[in-house]
Amino acid sequence: MQAANLRISQRIAYHKMCFGRDRTRLSACKAIGAKMQQQQQQAVAISPKAKGTFLGVPDMPLLGLGLAALGRPGYINLGHGADLTGKTVEEMRSNCGEVLSAALGLGIRYFDAARSYGRAEEFLGSWLGGLVPEQLSRTVVGSKWGYYYTADWQIDTGGQPHEVKEHSAANLRKQAGETAAHLGPHLALYQIHSATLESGVLDAADVLSELEALKRQRGWKMGLSLSGVQQPVTLRKAIAVRMSDGSPLFDCVQATFNLLESSAGEALTEAAAAGMSVIVKEGLANGRLTSRNTDPAFAPRLAALQRTADKYGTTVDALSLAAVMLQPFRPMVLSGATTVQQLGSNAAALELAGRLQEADVTALVSELAQPPEQYWAERSALTWN
Repeated sequence: MQAANLRISQRIAYHKMCFGRDRTRLSACKAIGAKMQQQQQQAVAISPKAKGTFLGVPDMPLLGLGLAALGRPGYINLGHGADLTGKTVEEMRSNCGEVLSAALGLGIRYFDAARSYGRAEEFLGSWLGGLVPEQLSRTVVGSKWGYYYTADWQIDTGGQPHEVKEHSAANLRKQAGETAAHLGPHLALYQIHSATLESGVLDAADVLSELEALKRQRGWKMGLSLSGVQQPVTLRKAIAVRMSDGSPLFDCVQATFNLLESSAGEALTEAAAAGMSVIVKEGLANGRLTSRNTDPAFAPRLAALQRTADKYGTTVDALSLAAVMLQPFRPMVLSGATTVQQLGSNAAALELAGRLQEADVTALVSELAQPPEQYWAERSALTWN
């Protein structure tokens, strides 16, 4: 672990040099990056059970990094505000780059952004621009359209929403252009952000036609993310959506699934069987599946988590993420880490997945699961911080 921490420190120093205000040193930084790539050894043990084929790429570690908490100063994760030592654009750009560099050093290869994550696409694109070709060839990048950021870098918005949904064809065209400007040739996956039955996006012929055109013209794979108690119904509807030639439009689905909310499991297994890649978001339930959850009502569930974590000599966050990795639909599980330290703790799931017994996973799901309505009501009550 000491060697892994040293490699992470080296990558952070490299990031600070390359992605600070002095951009004139980019060529020198790329040379340093190339040397680091040659010297790189695997920073964490990754069990074969924690690898799979993702978006057609074989042997991918099944832990990715989501940028929802890294591209804007306010988010709903428990304790998010306290995790940030600085909240200016440049301070958050630097922190985002440090976490991205640490992720790459840990073997993480999938990075997930969205138009509504503040400046996440901008930060990610800048960081990708400093990687050497060998590093770039190993990364897979996804983003989303459908929400736009409205908080204007504020945390207290006076009760106004931080992001607003618009699933129109006009907004798709606008946001696809913005995403292409930031992520351009790096983007592999473009997703509808929080598709629901209520938004009508899966019945909008003009939107579906635009998505098909993007898929054919830009070569982007198409996906959708889900939210709410109707995740299974929405997903089954999406599986049936076809392009003009009769082939499936969607290549991937991103859904909420964790030890508290597992109701989409059967539908996700169906999606995987239909050939879709699966991404799981909120594997830690926005921090509710960690010791930061001080709700007395959660105490018995936290105690059960801790007992099992102690059995395996690990942390409750690594345990919660590894339990999701081992689901039959073999998902890419997103870490929502805000700091390098959180990411390192999450990444222990990649090794733990090789030791974690199915009986313990089944027991945790049985003991921790909530009714979906309760889970989503509690999520909607989380405050931006």
